[in-house]
Amino acid sequence: MSDTKQADLDQVRADILEKNICPELAALAHNLVMGDGNLNADIVFIGEAPGKNEDEQGLPFVGAAGKFLNEMLAQAGMERSDVYITNIVKYRPPNNRDPLPEEKKAFWPYLTRQLDIIAPKVVVTLGRHSMEYFLPEAKISMVHGEAKRITFGDKKIVIVPLYHPAAALYNGGMRQTLIDDFLRVPTVIEMIKKGQ
Repeated sequence: MSDTKQADLDQVRADILEKNICPELAALAHNLVMGDGNLNADIVFIGEAPGKNEDEQGLPFVGAAGKFLNEMLAQAGMERSDVYITNIVKYRPPNNRDPLPEEKKAFWPYLTRQLDIIAPKVVVTLGRHSMEYFLPEAKISMVHGEAKRITFGDKKIVIVPLYHPAAALYNGGMRQTLIDDFLRVPTVIEMIKKGQ
């Protein structure tokens, strides 16, 4: 199963390169950062775009925010190898600026293909950029940590919006909020598995 999934994901990567998605970003980036983790994961984490470390290593969430994400996974009894982690935009925006709406829009179809291939039970959005595609009307300050069941394509999926780990690195209060929200995620998955 994983072999076909890997082949399918490799095809998504090949299509991004062949169609030359966001050529301005591609020209400045070292790597196309597709994602990392378990292809049969129950949980997919989606950030906004790679930063400097991610661009250099070709992997998502390997800088300071990634270390914090690893800490939270450990507190929730999980490891990176249990989950799949990706971003909406697959190239690093220059100087770590926010991804532009047209950049997110250009990469969106490829993200949806990744989700179709991995077929997680829960999608955890990290920050408002990834949340707004799934919950366009929502404000992250109002809905963080709450599980929302939505229709996505022809499937129903559960979205759990969280603050971005990078934001919590600079704000002690938000750090605890993010940890508290994060620790609810395993319970959400258990409930889904029980069909609630």
